[in-house]
Amino acid sequence: MKQTLNIKMGQTLAMTPQLQQAIKLLQLSTLELQTEIQSALENNPMLEMQEEEAGESRKTEISSDQSVESKDQVRLDEREQARAEAGKETEVSDIDVEQASMEMSAEATEVMPEELPVDSAWEDIYETATATSAYSGGESDNRDFTEFHNSAISSIQDHLMEQIRLSPLSERDQFIAETLIDAIDDRGYLTEEMDTLLGGLNRDIDEEHADSRVEDDEVEAVLKMIQHLEPPGCGARNASECMQIQLSQLPSSEVNENAKRLVANHLDLLALHDFPKLRRLLKVNDDHLREVIALIRALNPRPGRQLVQDHDQYIIPDVFVQKVKGVWRVELNPDIAPKLGINALYAKEVKRADKSDDNTFLRNHLQEARWFIKSLQSRNETLLKVATAIVERQRGFLEYGEEAMKPLVLRDIAEQLDLHESTISRVTTQKFIHTPRGIFEFKYFFSSHVSTANGGECSATAIRARIRKFIKAEDATKPLSDSKIASRLVAEGIQVARRTVAKYRESMSIPPSNERKRLH
Repeated sequence: MKQTLNIKMGQTLAMTPQLQQAIKLLQLSTLELQTEIQSALENNPMLEMQEEEAGESRKTEISSDQSVESKDQVRLDEREQARAEAGKETEVSDIDVEQASMEMSAEATEVMPEELPVDSAWEDIYETATATSAYSGGESDNRDFTEFHNSAISSIQDHLMEQIRLSPLSERDQFIAETLIDAIDDRGYLTEEMDTLLGGLNRDIDEEHADSRVEDDEVEAVLKMIQHLEPPGCGARNASECMQIQLSQLPSSEVNENAKRLVANHLDLLALHDFPKLRRLLKVNDDHLREVIALIRALNPRPGRQLVQDHDQYIIPDVFVQKVKGVWRVELNPDIAPKLGINALYAKEVKRADKSDDNTFLRNHLQEARWFIKSLQSRNETLLKVATAIVERQRGFLEYGEEAMKPLVLRDIAEQLDLHESTISRVTTQKFIHTPRGIFEFKYFFSSHVSTANGGECSATAIRARIRKFIKAEDATKPLSDSKIASRLVAEGIQVARRTVAKYRESMSIPPSNERKRLH
């Protein structure tokens, strides 16, 4: 085979390191981005945080019609500059006051005798906490300071064990109680079978000491004591037993007795809302049954949940949307996009012709710092463009709510901004927008559509809002079925089937009509 040289022209897609870094930053969430920025600052000496000057604007704004008023910007700069100057004067005055107070205290120390006569009570000199809170000003007057203190109890096991240690139990019973409490989950239920627990307790006991083996009645006695600790019902094996324990601690009455019978034998009928059968089995009328059900609903079927400290996951919005002078304005959250810059001191040390290891190290990190800053700016610009385009399409939602939501897919925004759909998907994942109607993920504004009778389209979000509105206004004694809801939507011109209504209802965690039925 003869070897030859040929020249061909073609196009290939190459993923450069800069492009890979830009894509990575684009798909990061707010918390992940802050971690990435912190990591870059720690690993790259060329990067540094830059504080904004007083005269610069703190927020980058782009209105939904892509207009910015220069007069408002100048006034904002002037206001910030005046505020900064006022802050400096305040700091100077505070320093003067502090120096004067120090001088006065020094003079007082020189003339103060060793002992002073006391002719007043302690309360006359030091105000009590009540008096202080009554006369002190500020926003902290009405604060509940208990919310700033974390409880020392971190789990339900710790809470129950603390009560066990204060109980007059023998070492043997305490050992049994510890084993049982370890088998209680965060809901407050005993997760292990009694035979398994009994086998574990006796596993280490020698056969020669059979008289010291733990028996069933011992474990049951200790478990019953645990079930009546605070909160009552912890250690129950199911919801029926849990509620029976709580009812046993309430004052005895006819309603209480019927409630015990119901939760012990007919809890499945209550879940199905089969009220006629419950009336026959309990031999009560509607009013009495209503009182029994109200008492049961006041119980806590998961007593352990009130002790488990689940830390709330706070959402930091990436974009703010607000209406200013009749125009919806979109702006980036300045807290998630810190201003980075190049360290000028290290940048001056870079020499072009020098090929030493130190100079190569500085040159490479300088290039990486520039790429990182450029990728971060590109991310913010793309995020702002996409948010602005979404606000333009969904002004009806911002004005009137979910029922005015328009159908929107990723392709619509991609074609409008001349970007790829994958880019829009990365931007809208784990990014949040703060609106006057709440905080929503970007993907919330994208939904499928259903055809209408006049040839138009209605978004799935708007249909779900209508279904929720119908169910909220329904008669609780005769709730609307999925077929009736579908008929109402068809009457409004929305072509939707019963199974579609059922799918939307289930996605909103709304039970079917037979489970929504109530006694009134």
